[in-house]
Amino acid sequence: MSSQDIPEENLPAEQGDAHGAVKVADEENPFANPGLPPHEHRIQDIDERAAKRSERTVALLFTVSMLSTIAFIASYVAIPVDEAIYVWPIGHISALNLALGCTLGLALFCIGAGAVHWARTLMSDVEVADERHPIEASPEVRAKVHADFKEGAAESGIGRRKLVRNTMLGAMAMVPLSGVVLLRDLGPLPGTKLRHTTWAKGKKLVNMNTGEPLRPADVAVGSLTFAMPDGLSEEDHDFQKNIAKDALMIVRIQPDNIKSKKSLEWGHEGILAYSKICTHVGCPISLYEQQTHHVLCPCHQSTFDLADAGQVIFGPAGHALPQLRITVGEDGYLEALSDFEEPVGPAFWERG
Repeated sequence: MSSQDIPEENLPAEQGDAHGAVKVADEENPFANPGLPPHEHRIQDIDERAAKRSERTVALLFTVSMLSTIAFIASYVAIPVDEAIYVWPIGHISALNLALGCTLGLALFCIGAGAVHWARTLMSDVEVADERHPIEASPEVRAKVHADFKEGAAESGIGRRKLVRNTMLGAMAMVPLSGVVLLRDLGPLPGTKLRHTTWAKGKKLVNMNTGEPLRPADVAVGSLTFAMPDGLSEEDHDFQKNIAKDALMIVRIQPDNIKSKKSLEWGHEGILAYSKICTHVGCPISLYEQQTHHVLCPCHQSTFDLADAGQVIFGPAGHALPQLRITVGEDGYLEALSDFEEPVGPAFWERG
């Protein structure tokens, strides 16, 4: 159905006199204004049933967007991160990535398609001509902008077409939930993994260079030795993950030079075991000054006093190096009395 088939009295009133208006060139305006062609009314302008169909189409698109957002969140929770599926002709791909991409893409597409369909079929499409004006906005222009905005809001039908408005608001409100879910942890939840290492009571201290268990006689005064727990091997699949928390610095200080009573009690005859992981951003510490008993992190120069419970004396590190309680077992080797009593490495918000 076209506008030619509708009685003239049923057609929407024309806005302004710009359509079809032609001005002849004169001395003041040497270029003639060709005017605008007669306005063509859409089927939705003259048939309310067609307008209702368009409204339901827009609402359907917004509803599909909401369902896609819910599917996105459900996929993120339900699909294992390591699950793969075969998709021809791509091959094996991550099922989680495919589900997240498809659902989020559909949610955003439906919002865009719904908005475009709304604008093309339900909002006013009357051509409006406006004269050029200076860039500076006068009070009259500001008043006109406000009036035009109100008129545009009225023409959009956002107040009258509640189904479109409500489903659009629902779709727009739910799409950001996808980002909230993604920002939840940006990866698998660590649980209590950051709070514990593989150190435990009875675990021998093994020299990281030789792979041999350490005896007290192997640690000389003023030396720095690196150790790891017995049973940890470089051949292990998760060696790098574990050594990033298990690595130890072993130093031997004259007992009279140890300032902290706790450090002295947790060591053995001046032998102290500290985490090698800097408490700033987790770099491995390896620079030792035996006269001062200070260790320096090479990344950002955080400095710790091993004679004073590993306290921070310089740099950006936020807390002292954790100390491991050690003793000598019945076989004469150094061994741990427990795990670290606080998480090693940098601070994190879950520590409380």
